[in-house]
Amino acid sequence: MHTPPTTMQAVIAREPGDAGVLALAERPVPVPGPGEVLLRVLSAGVNRPDIMQRQGLARPAAGVTDVLGLEACGEVIACGPGVSEALRGQRVMSLLPGGGYAPWCVARADHSLPVPEQLDVASAGALPEGLFTVWHNLFELGGLRIGETVLIHGAAGGIGTLAVRMAHAAGARVIATAGREERLPALREMGASHAICYRDTDFVAACHAFTAGRGVDVVLDMVGGDYVRRNLQALGFGGRHVSLSFLQGSTVDIDLLTLMQKQLSLHSSTMRPQSPAEKARMATAIARHVLPLVSDGRVTPRIHALLPLAEAAHAHRLLESGEVFGKIVLTP
Repeated sequence: MHTPPTTMQAVIAREPGDAGVLALAERPVPVPGPGEVLLRVLSAGVNRPDIMQRQGLARPAAGVTDVLGLEACGEVIACGPGVSEALRGQRVMSLLPGGGYAPWCVARADHSLPVPEQLDVASAGALPEGLFTVWHNLFELGGLRIGETVLIHGAAGGIGTLAVRMAHAAGARVIATAGREERLPALREMGASHAICYRDTDFVAACHAFTAGRGVDVVLDMVGGDYVRRNLQALGFGGRHVSLSFLQGSTVDIDLLTLMQKQLSLHSSTMRPQSPAEKARMATAIARHVLPLVSDGRVTPRIHALLPLAEAAHAHRLLESGEVFGKIVLTP
């Protein structure tokens, strides 16, 4: 068992700005409080909310560390009050309020999931944010059910690739969109029934052709802007639209008559502001419904790059470049 030092080198944003503001800074090794565990970080996923925090567009909640990182895989080194000592020495993958870009971090025990034996460390660090986000948005808010058809935009991203695999594993038919033709075969291998390059194919027409004119049941959208109007056209009667992000803008023009005539519903959420109790509830549901799919290999992340913690700025630049197919993971 490793004994933690008193201080560590962790990644912070010195000020709001581009990736160049990221730097290693000395921070105290955190001490687990009630309900928390101290993790020796083995890997940490890189996510777009990290970029928003670096840019100053999103801030940690009061009392949360300024160290970046919303997910990590680690070995439990110490347990805070109220946490069973049986967790000590176990590997977990945890959803974090911050602190993952570091050799040590604290996590709530009830926001942590056991790492299946056959899952490698990099994959475990890439999973928590995606598992919580896809489970809540696609299955709880979107209500995706076996036999239904879902349109997943941004399918080549970290969330998108995981959503394709989770939807396929749940028995849904997946239509995936990506910006590059060469990525479509890999998306089909992940479980997409139909993969579309949005640059040269009208996804609305493709959705209606694939469903014999009925339209899709759920849309998982990360684009926003004009895509929302087109997504509503692609949805069938009783369809559900779920917004995760808005890369093309958060202001949209919606025809309420379309919603009423087709009985469509709109949903959206972000994970970071969810209450601790709500995240704990999600963790319990994920452990029951999704972890078995991770354990048998049906749900795994696609790792694009594995980089050392000191190259966090490069990881951010890479993610912002649009060249990433899957997830970037940092290792201390």
